[in-house]
Amino acid sequence: MTNSTLTPQKLAPPGRTRRDRKAAELQARTRLVGERLAEVSGRPAARVLQDVHATAHGLRHDEATDRLERHGANVVAHERAPRWFVQLAKAYWNPFILVLVVLDAVMLWQWLQVADEEPFDPGIAILGTMVLVSGLLRFWQEYRSGRSAAALRALVTTTCAVVRRAGRGDAPATVEIPMDQVVPGDVVRLAAGDLVPADLRLLTAKDLMVSQAALSGESLPVAKADTRLHDYGQSLTNDPVEADNLVLMGTSVTSGAATGVVVATGQDTYFGSMAGSLAGERPQTSFDTGVRKVSFLLIRFMLVMVPVVFAVNGFTKGDWDEAFMFALAVAVGLTPEMLPMVVTTNLARGAVAMSRRKVVVKRLNAIQNLGAMDVLCTDKTGTLTEDRIVLDRYLDVRGQEDGEVLEYAYLNSHFQTGLRNLMDQAVIDRVLEAEEVVVDARFTKVDEIPFDFARRRMSVVLSRNGLEAPGRAAEHVLITKGAVEEVLALCTHMTDEGKKVELTRELRREVTRTAEDNNRQGLRVLAVATRRLTAERTAYTVDDEAGLTLIGFLAFLDPPKADAAAALQALADKGVAVKVVTGDNELVAARVCADVGIDVGVVVTGREIDGTDEPELRALVRTTTVFAKTNPVQKARIVRALQAEGHTVGFLGDGINDAAALRDADVGISVDSAVDIAKESADIILLEKDLMVLEQGVEQGRTTFGNTIKYIKMTASSNFGNVFSVLVASAFIPFQPMLAIHLLVQNLAYDISQLATPWDRMDPEYLRKPRTWDAKGIARFMLCVGPISSVFDIITFLVMWNVFGADSDAHQTLFQSGWFIEGLLSQTLIVHMIRTRRIPFIQSRASAPVLVMTGLVMALGIFLPFSPLASALSMEPLPMGYFPWLIGILLTYCALTQVVKTWYIRRFSTWL
Repeated sequence: MTNSTLTPQKLAPPGRTRRDRKAAELQARTRLVGERLAEVSGRPAARVLQDVHATAHGLRHDEATDRLERHGANVVAHERAPRWFVQLAKAYWNPFILVLVVLDAVMLWQWLQVADEEPFDPGIAILGTMVLVSGLLRFWQEYRSGRSAAALRALVTTTCAVVRRAGRGDAPATVEIPMDQVVPGDVVRLAAGDLVPADLRLLTAKDLMVSQAALSGESLPVAKADTRLHDYGQSLTNDPVEADNLVLMGTSVTSGAATGVVVATGQDTYFGSMAGSLAGERPQTSFDTGVRKVSFLLIRFMLVMVPVVFAVNGFTKGDWDEAFMFALAVAVGLTPEMLPMVVTTNLARGAVAMSRRKVVVKRLNAIQNLGAMDVLCTDKTGTLTEDRIVLDRYLDVRGQEDGEVLEYAYLNSHFQTGLRNLMDQAVIDRVLEAEEVVVDARFTKVDEIPFDFARRRMSVVLSRNGLEAPGRAAEHVLITKGAVEEVLALCTHMTDEGKKVELTRELRREVTRTAEDNNRQGLRVLAVATRRLTAERTAYTVDDEAGLTLIGFLAFLDPPKADAAAALQALADKGVAVKVVTGDNELVAARVCADVGIDVGVVVTGREIDGTDEPELRALVRTTTVFAKTNPVQKARIVRALQAEGHTVGFLGDGINDAAALRDADVGISVDSAVDIAKESADIILLEKDLMVLEQGVEQGRTTFGNTIKYIKMTASSNFGNVFSVLVASAFIPFQPMLAIHLLVQNLAYDISQLATPWDRMDPEYLRKPRTWDAKGIARFMLCVGPISSVFDIITFLVMWNVFGADSDAHQTLFQSGWFIEGLLSQTLIVHMIRTRRIPFIQSRASAPVLVMTGLVMALGIFLPFSPLASALSMEPLPMGYFPWLIGILLTYCALTQVVKTWYIRRFSTWL
């Protein structure tokens, strides 16, 4: 068989966006590879060997070397962490940082023109430091998290057993080789515990059970066909995962043994078809979109206001050089230059807090997305369930619990010598957990009829010890356990309330209904039957599995986690809806979801999703809670449909089949035990698969976002008020109301006070709902709240002009000093007014770092005009009579802000 390279151009027509093209590519690539593997499944083994130019005796070493050169290493595409210098450059790729760099460059150029006459402008160093620290902080946190995620990447094994020959005529030998050196045509030997290194067509198999959870999401291992060399293939299937003579890369052997010929390696495997479509640039998340909108809103505002300030000052004062410097200072004042640093510090602090809860944050932006998340799509296995099989119930033929059924099942599982499967272990664990009497002490094993996939059952023959039945003729008891249909077909009688009765047609229908009722509840059901035999021989065969008496049924499930229901309720209380998207069947999914308190409703399967177009799917995801039997493409479509409905979507998964959805989600969440491709696609890695950790992460994300939006609204509204005041003052006052150096110092002092914002607390009611970026809301907030400060700035102008006689060029320093103090104190005080929708200091108090920083900055503002730096800053001390006016203005300012806040909340039902 020829493995041609698949390219995006061959696979999918151009979509409307890069994301559409990626989705189309993934769908087309997996479909083509699936069809190709399905064809392989339908061919006789001899034909498959011929297609790959191999024999059942394996390749020669020289042939393998040639094929390795021709086909390349057996590796799939995966996302490589960028080099450190690329990561560093990306840390500075932010619209606000770029604006600050431009402003800093203009200020530096301006200073260089007069460097011989003027001292160095400290504002240049201040801006440069802000830019440098912000970028370095983001780079270091993401670089360190990337290193932590890389350290989690560990495969169970890196070698596999293949059959190779030294040369023509030499005997084949089994050798261990690295997995990346497996080539098409290699004959691979598989045993329990092995990872499947490539896509294989089985040649021989014995009692083979394979875990396909990473590909299909099924919680239980599946049986693969017992095959011989001259088999003739099977009926065609479009899903290679369901083909019982194929085992695929990424799956693992839980029991049995097999040999298979490699039909695809690397990118041409079913696994590789998914991985190849996932490497590269990630789609935009809600955080990226929100930050971009807010950034350009504030930048547009600056681009409008600065030219206006420049023109008004130039025309009214006549000094265009001074007007330019003042407009430049206004530009710096209008730009929330601390935004990149505050955002990064907020996110980094959130990442540190989450690391204490055993969470690795690979991408800082994911923390805010976690807080904005209003829909969490999660797999079932290991998240809602314990990811282990337990015996849920042991029932008689009427469906009532019966200890005799458990006793016989335990004897069957305990005495078998073959490799116990998960259900055998569950039976044994149940007896131990229940502290039952050790029943095996009363029996001795005589013989065993092993399990095989044709019969789908296994039997043990036991003799009762003499102590058990004194005076009774020696007898053997045959105990059979297996699939209901197969065991029931061998039964002629059943035990009903301790009596052996003939299994009539009517009774057969009744007991079949009992098994089916449990199946419909999402349980895996096995039947248990016995036969008493005279102790005449010690060897038994399959022919002895006849004339059995049905004892009852065993029902197994992967049990829900004890804290799953509480975790789901905690997420619901925070406004996060949980949708289960699983590869497991609909009955099992519905049962588990009902057990943890999810309103299941109608379960939608992957087959139904394939029959919908995008508008129909969007309507479907609005009302559906549980999706079952879904493949990777369908999972990703569900995520995109939810996003199209305006939701911020999180996805929790750990399998290969989850990788596409993890990448498309606003926040992809995986676990440290996940396959590599899932961890690479995720933004957050949980070291424990626990929904309670996620609930804490949601709260941390909302706190992070709240403190970020707090800074933006404080700064944007305050800056808008300042510029409005500057325009009024410039139009009516014959001198500059505030010098450029005053604006820069005021801005710097205010920014220093904001360094404590990431350590502030949020009100409990704020954390109850998902929070997203709202650029229009920020603009509205600026226009409503910003002018309040201008009202009191104008009152300060009037007081300085009329009360203290600062009404001419000779007294402009007094005027500027008075406005500087009032402006800085009102700007800093607004922090406490805006940070909460409650009454500040009374109903809600800021954290200690915020109180200390704002207090220090206010004290500094009052001190500067009286300090030795006053002359250098063109300030002068203010008369003591100024301060009663200042206190009155600030108190009135706080009162009016509280009134406006109350009105704003009633009018728009929001504050932060």
